[in-house]
This record gives sequence, C-alpha cells and structure tokens, in this order.
Amino acid sequence: MNKIIAIQGAQGSNHHKVACDFYGESVKLKECMSFDALVHCLLDKSADFGVMALENTIAGSIIPNYALIDNHNLHIIGEEYLNIHHHLMALKGQSIQDIKEVWSHPMALLQCKEFFRKYPHIKLVEDVDTADVAKRISKDNLIGIAAIAPKIAAEIFELVIIEDDIQTIKDNSTRFVIVQTKQPQAYLEVNKASIKFQLSHKRGSLAAILNAMSDCKMNLTKIQSLPVIDTPWKYSFFVDVTFEDFKEYQKAYSLIEIMAEEFKVLGIYKNGRK
Repeated sequence: MNKIIAIQGAQGSNHHKVACDFYGESVKLKECMSFDALVHCLLDKSADFGVMALENTIAGSIIPNYALIDNHNLHIIGEEYLNIHHHLMALKGQSIQDIKEVWSHPMALLQCKEFFRKYPHIKLVEDVDTADVAKRISKDNLIGIAAIAPKIAAEIFELVIIEDDIQTIKDNSTRFVIVQTKQPQAYLEVNKASIKFQLSHKRGSLAAILNAMSDCKMNLTKIQSLPVIDTPWKYSFFVDVTFEDFKEYQKAYSLIEIMAEEFKVLGIYKNGRK
C-alpha cells in the first residue's frame, strides 16, 4: 500500500498496531505526537488516512477527538477494536530489580499502578508516548530505565519484556476509527454509521428521535453529548448506530434530517466488532 497513514504516537504504539491490523504490515507511517498534529497532516495532505482512538472501556470517551472529527469535517471510513496489553520492557540482561525508573504515558502508568506497589524502589515518570520511550531506551542504551508499551514496540526496538500484561484490569479495550478528509464515493458492505445532531429544547425531542431510529431497526451502540461552544446549555449529540439493511438507514436519515435542528453524518462504515 502506497498510502500514508498518520498515527498518534510513534512506531510501536497501539495506533501503529491498529494501522497494521487495518491496512497490513507494510504501512507507511506519519508519526504525530498529538491528535491535533494528526489532523493537520490530513488537512495539508501529507497523510492520506488517520488512525484516532475514540473511546476506551476504562477511561471512557476521548471527547476532544469527537470535536476534532466534527470541526474539521473528517469522514470515518472504518473502525478497529484493540485489546490493550501493557508490557514492561527494557534492555537485555536486566531484571525488574535492576530497574530504577519506568517511563510511559500517564494513562499507561495509571492502568498499571497496582503492579508497581510491589516494587516501591521504582520511580514512575510520565512521558509523551509509550513507544517513543521504548525507542529512546534502545537508541540511547538506557540502563535501569524501563518502558510500559505494546509488545510490538519490544519487537521493533529489540527490548526484552520483563513482565507481561501488568495492567490492573485485564479486560481493557480501545475503539479506534480510521478517518480521511474526502467523503467516500460509494458504500460497500457497510452496517454502521456515526452521526451528529442538535435538537430543540422541546420536551421529548431526544426520545422522539431515538424512537424514530428504533422504528427503522437501528441499534444504538453509543450516544455522547458535547456542549455547543457558542450557545450555553445547548448540546450536540454524537450517536453510533448499527443496521442490517442500508435502506432502513436511509429511511432513518430522512426522518432525522426533518426532526433535528442540525444533522451531519460523520461516517458510514463496517462494524469493527467481530
């Protein structure tokens, strides 16, 4: 594949793993240290597609990313669900007793906090990206420093995994979406849609629109509200629905377009849940 995929984080990160799962192992990456930078790469056409985490079973919705997709008119063309595994890795020849500091993303440190209670001699240090830490340990030959990162990072940067699966909650999954700036010309094998709408403050307006979706055999899988910045106490609703018949989706689209004050389709794509 000759297309360039923008990811948040570095090679060896979970975003890299998702890009490989979605597009294949030979992807060309554009590494971005923030989601804002990722979106900028899409807008200036230095990348063709982007991989963005959108929600996690522990941390919940990544609300700023909903706003980024909406504000920059990005189109969701696919999704992937990834079980998150945190591994402790360092240079070869070391055990956990040799480790003085562990560097990683704040969320990874938080999700592994219980594990480190057994090792009070280890200092936990917040860093920008899990895989980038692994890269620096390898490049700079950092003895006594370990990273919490995905297994793919250990493979790429030739580190040894000292401890596997050190996360406190073992069933931890993140939903990622694949985005691009262009609207797809055709929809093939689609059965899920992400939409956004605003409603009036009339009593029952949200219930009415949800009932309309149900009548069209839409299965609501996610609803997230975000405040409308310039209008106090007004909210946009971001909704994910699955469907079996595209004609039923089109019927729901026609009804919501009439019922909502503002209506926008963020993407129509194939459900990533296996």
